[in-house]
Amino acid sequence: MPAPSTARLYADHLATLQARAATALERAGFDHLVIPSGTQHFQVFDDRDYPYAVNPQFKAWVPLTRNPGSWLVITPGHRPRLIYLQPRDYWHVVPEAPSGYWVEHFDIVVIRKPEEAQQHLPRNAAKCAILGESQSALGHYGAYRPNNPQAVVDHLDYHRAFKTPYEIAMLRAANRRAVRAHAAAERAFRAGASEFGIHLAYCQAAGQDANELPYGNIVALNEHAAVLHYTELGRRAPDPLRSFLIDAGAAHAGYAADITRTYAADTGSEFQAMIDSVERAQRAMCDQVRAGADYRQLHLDAHLALAGVLRDFGVLRISPEEALETGVSAVFFPHGLGHGIGLQVHDVAGFAATETGGTIPKPTGHPYLRLTRSLAPGMVVTIEPGVYFIDMLLEDLRDAGKGDAVDWNRIAAFRPYGGIRIEDDMVCTDDAPENLTRDAWAELDAA
Repeated sequence: MPAPSTARLYADHLATLQARAATALERAGFDHLVIPSGTQHFQVFDDRDYPYAVNPQFKAWVPLTRNPGSWLVITPGHRPRLIYLQPRDYWHVVPEAPSGYWVEHFDIVVIRKPEEAQQHLPRNAAKCAILGESQSALGHYGAYRPNNPQAVVDHLDYHRAFKTPYEIAMLRAANRRAVRAHAAAERAFRAGASEFGIHLAYCQAAGQDANELPYGNIVALNEHAAVLHYTELGRRAPDPLRSFLIDAGAAHAGYAADITRTYAADTGSEFQAMIDSVERAQRAMCDQVRAGADYRQLHLDAHLALAGVLRDFGVLRISPEEALETGVSAVFFPHGLGHGIGLQVHDVAGFAATETGGTIPKPTGHPYLRLTRSLAPGMVVTIEPGVYFIDMLLEDLRDAGKGDAVDWNRIAAFRPYGGIRIEDDMVCTDDAPENLTRDAWAELDAA
């Protein structure tokens, strides 16, 4: 049986969004959902604009990511309306007329100036739930200033965790693009390129520049991998070249991939053996992305697994259980196991208790976990365990009187490599999880 077409998947996706919007509006007492795409922002004391970022609430409905000044109007029982800004402009490239698998589902109005949108919006702004940034208001004190009613936002964000088949298809495509670029980045590393050179190779293979990627590439050689969000991009490769950590994604139709890999320059080294151990643990964690699993417990189990790796390599002198209980494991794994992913790299409502609000707390002592919900079919999450040798945290460990928990000679041996992180994008299903990242890699290898 052939796979459903993108057009069919999108039509079903749109129907799901319309049902969610109707419920949210009814509960909050609004008649219309109005969503601006957002506006360009300019640097102070200058006429240069910052990179435009589309309103995620907007691109949930239409695969438009480079169209500032446009608006959506969703009224239950009516076809959604797209107010599409196509300015008369000889300074910049003007957006092409709307086209593709999605346009037949909208009443589309083309405007030439941003202020023309107002005549096509609902007459009574007070009956509109307007979702967006404050700068999207028409005019300096426009009546259509986004109000972001909490009840509407809570409902829509909570349900955004459950991806439609269309969204999962877009995430698959984003992973394919990112995996292709990751392979190019590894080749550049093996050829001796600098961090900056690897970044350029990645962008070239992804077919996206830094402003099109869903987040800034983390390209870290040697000890730079101990900086969790290292984005400096050194212009010269270090000598000797020991290790390479890359955390980089790609975008497709507004959806993000988020993938991390770590490599040793010497594939026969002890550091490569540690990478292999972390990868085996990571793959076991990926298999735990099952319906009903509490993501908080997955995070704590990851600490035990990584502490076991450190114990096996002689870094820890205490048991994994004691390392977790005393906070020693957090010295080497100081971030969360992962997060939701979709329209945003760190997708919304990671702590949402219900569709009407409330939060699910993080485990005590784990402040950086970004997801505390129980998993359910349709959720897409990352699994990204890491082991790092971070000077600041190791100093804190010693100062706290816990230095006897580790072997400092073993730490000194691994410190020049920085650290290890391995990350895949996972779909929770009714059965075994789908690994979007490794499936994309298998496709690339088979090509």
